[in-house]
Amino acid sequence: MAEAARRPDGVAVSDGEATYPRGAIVEEIGAIAGGLVTAGVGPGDRVALALPNSADFVVTALACLWVGAVFVPVAAGDPAARVAHVLSDCVPAVVVVTNPPPLGVAEALPALVGSVPVTTVAALRAARGTRPDPVDPTGLAAYAVYTSGTTGAPKGVVIGRAAFAAAVASTASAVGITGDTRALCVSPVHFDGSFATIFPTVASGGTLVIPKSAGPLFPRRFVRTVVSEEITLTGFSPSYLRLLLAGPDLPRLADTSLKVVALGGEACSAAEIDALWRAVPGVRVLNRYGPTETTIAVSHFEVPRDLVRSGAPVPLGMPHPGVTFHLVDDDGSLVTEPGAPGELCIGGCQLMDGYWGDPALTAAVLDEDLVPGEVVYHTGDTVYRTEDGNYVYVERRDRVMKRGGVRISLLEMGEAVRRAEGVRAAVCAAYTGADGQPGIAAFVVTDRAVTAADVRRNVARRLPASMLPDTVITVDHLPVGSTGKVDEQVLLSNAGLSRA
Repeated sequence: MAEAARRPDGVAVSDGEATYPRGAIVEEIGAIAGGLVTAGVGPGDRVALALPNSADFVVTALACLWVGAVFVPVAAGDPAARVAHVLSDCVPAVVVVTNPPPLGVAEALPALVGSVPVTTVAALRAARGTRPDPVDPTGLAAYAVYTSGTTGAPKGVVIGRAAFAAAVASTASAVGITGDTRALCVSPVHFDGSFATIFPTVASGGTLVIPKSAGPLFPRRFVRTVVSEEITLTGFSPSYLRLLLAGPDLPRLADTSLKVVALGGEACSAAEIDALWRAVPGVRVLNRYGPTETTIAVSHFEVPRDLVRSGAPVPLGMPHPGVTFHLVDDDGSLVTEPGAPGELCIGGCQLMDGYWGDPALTAAVLDEDLVPGEVVYHTGDTVYRTEDGNYVYVERRDRVMKRGGVRISLLEMGEAVRRAEGVRAAVCAAYTGADGQPGIAAFVVTDRAVTAADVRRNVARRLPASMLPDTVITVDHLPVGSTGKVDEQVLLSNAGLSRA
């Protein structure tokens, strides 16, 4: 917050209702920090933030860092069972909610009554506790983000203060965030992809606009906000980009102040970036990459127009300063030659501290034996390195399946379907058929005159018969989940299919 103190004029954070000037935000954070101390919060304690996207979330998370506590974002719109699991697992010293709390949070809270204090940001502010001195961050954790848990119970990824500081600095440098930046936060705050917009902007003394929302903004509101707030930078997932491209409003941004769009969270398509440039010709586009376990983002790549025109894959870029990339083949040997694929393992200054309360799982993904003298995280992502040192994403190891003895990449199939004539958006998902055998469904959003049969015929000209989807299903839109990614489970369920 030193930058805010040096540049007191202008807005630091605004959500459309609450606005914190740069010159007052430090006092606001200090006041909430005093309320946390009065509530019994100390260094290392977890503070659950069951708050939606809002200025209150930002200042309360920073107040947690002030007192040395670990902030734990809780998805405001999640079902009660998931909220209860997260709260019982992280054992918070206090839970901060809205008044009234969201339904899922409200249903989960009775089990905590008598054991964990529940409060609001307003109550912390009104406690008027003595403003504490900022705690020395050495050795402390910054936050814990719970992963989606689609393959099991949600896991709390604990990120240390040093890793967090390194990621914030590297992201600000790579994306070009300065005191003049006006950034729009689109991703939900329980998803660490939002942190790439929130914390580098605040730390750099820029202006953060974070519209109040429990989920992704609808496209029309997004466009209206970019225009009215004179946004210069924003970031979101490729799935959210597809949502924007499917609507009619994106070309309104062609002559606005928007200069930078940072994509991340999932594989980035050259065709979709090309569509973005057709709508907003002057914008810079960056592809950023980083698993939750390696703190926000560990690499960035500014996409050049000639690459998109060529149709080549969009690289992940090169690792941030202090971050190391290593590739390992199926035999466990390090891959060193350019062009050879391998699982990406990440080492260096941005590694997580571990999974909260699960040392066995932590040990399973943090490898001390692969690279001498270094701990690395196994990402499960297959990539290769180009001659010029950039890394290119190939596929998730768990997004590859065998059907009829043929190895099939769902990402490669999805890209082929998206390039079919008349297709506006598409995603491929694996399912288990009535006979127990695996199948692949392509869900497509098409122009009105284009049918599922048309899409299949078009794709058949691009892929061999062995790699065609078993079924093509047209849908009105691709539903986006709370993290801004396509919700494949909803698509499969609506089609009466069981996820493989």
